[in-house]
Amino acid sequence: MNFLTVEKDYLQVLREWRRDFHKFPEPGWLEFRTSAILAENLEAWGYEVYVGKEIVHGDSMGVPDKVLADAFYKKAIESDISSKWLEKMEAGKTGVIAVLDTGIQGPTIAYRVDIDALPILESSEEKHVPQQLNFRSQNDGFMHACGHDSHATIGLGLAEQLMKVKDKLCGKIIIIFQPAEEGVRGGSAIVASPLLDKIDYLCALHIGTGIPKGTFVAGVDGFLATTKFDVTIKGVAAHSGINAEQGKNALLASAQAALALHSLPPHSEGVARVNVGTLEAGSGRNIIPSLAKMQLEIRGETTAINSFYEERVKQIFNGVAAMYDVEVQLEKVGYALNIPSDQQLAKILKETATHQSSIKEVIEYRDFKAGSEDATFLMQKVQKQGGLACYSIIGTNLAAGHHHEEFDIEEEDMLSALEIWVNVPFKLYEELKVNG
Repeated sequence: MNFLTVEKDYLQVLREWRRDFHKFPEPGWLEFRTSAILAENLEAWGYEVYVGKEIVHGDSMGVPDKVLADAFYKKAIESDISSKWLEKMEAGKTGVIAVLDTGIQGPTIAYRVDIDALPILESSEEKHVPQQLNFRSQNDGFMHACGHDSHATIGLGLAEQLMKVKDKLCGKIIIIFQPAEEGVRGGSAIVASPLLDKIDYLCALHIGTGIPKGTFVAGVDGFLATTKFDVTIKGVAAHSGINAEQGKNALLASAQAALALHSLPPHSEGVARVNVGTLEAGSGRNIIPSLAKMQLEIRGETTAINSFYEERVKQIFNGVAAMYDVEVQLEKVGYALNIPSDQQLAKILKETATHQSSIKEVIEYRDFKAGSEDATFLMQKVQKQGGLACYSIIGTNLAAGHHHEEFDIEEEDMLSALEIWVNVPFKLYEELKVNG
């Protein structure tokens, strides 16, 4: 295999894109500006481009409220981007899929990257590199604190580099810029798109996650399955000193539920997690609380374990509804599966990565019982249709951990990931020729 190298000067192009995405982060289902910039470039390079309403075919869970959605849409309109892309989007329908059909018989190879940011106020400390170099978030309260700005950049760079060698490609190349990965909402909403039918090979990737710089993990054996819930408990207010018995205490009901959730036993068949992340209730010290709101998540080493805890969650809230005579609204706002990478494709990615000069260690396959990922919906679809899917990790030195206000990556590692991915089609072509 003749390994294609990407010019080191191209890192400056990647930096500019990444820093622009970092400076203007957009939360899940509101990635209007990001999607439009991606689409504009992809169309200019000759890809078939599908945006927003054209790719979201399932239910969009956990869509932000209208006030926030309108604010981000307005920001996008005020940006120097073409309105034709914005017209194809709305809250809950964002993201981009780019297709290159060579017209020559061959496999369909897809790549998936995520593009959304987190609701975190980015650090303004002088030691924080984005602050030093003036690309700190301009959208207060939101930040790329998980590397999705670099993922979008890697996907965009891949698109440009593959188009430069279009005459050496065959089959189809599909690049998926997925919205709303945080909260695991976007994968299930786009997986039904017919654009994603009949994929032979799917590659997904994350930067960081504790993997050392210079290390490439070709495939992981599956993230934790997960379900995210928003809960609203409605009771009846009353004066706490005069007629407390007439009230129905939503705060106590929510507290009882929180304690019960965190008292759920471990599972004998694998890892499990339960966490109540937020709990808000009450309006004053002398009022029986009539409203409580809670955000919680469960995770399981397998989809079956996660489903077991889903049922326990429902039972707990049915119980507190009866105990406190309150109304409970339990809304599922995100979920993901546990799907292992295909070891056959991981081996191919490993062999490809060994040619990349900045990669010092390549791990073919690794246990990775940490976090959750909704790329698993796309992986499952590909595998069910007879294709191969693989989730990889590119190491980097992090300024702080994921979902931290000082999170930052070392940008040269984007170039390493890009160079590996650019060579994947050619390694696959070689394997297909060898294996008939």
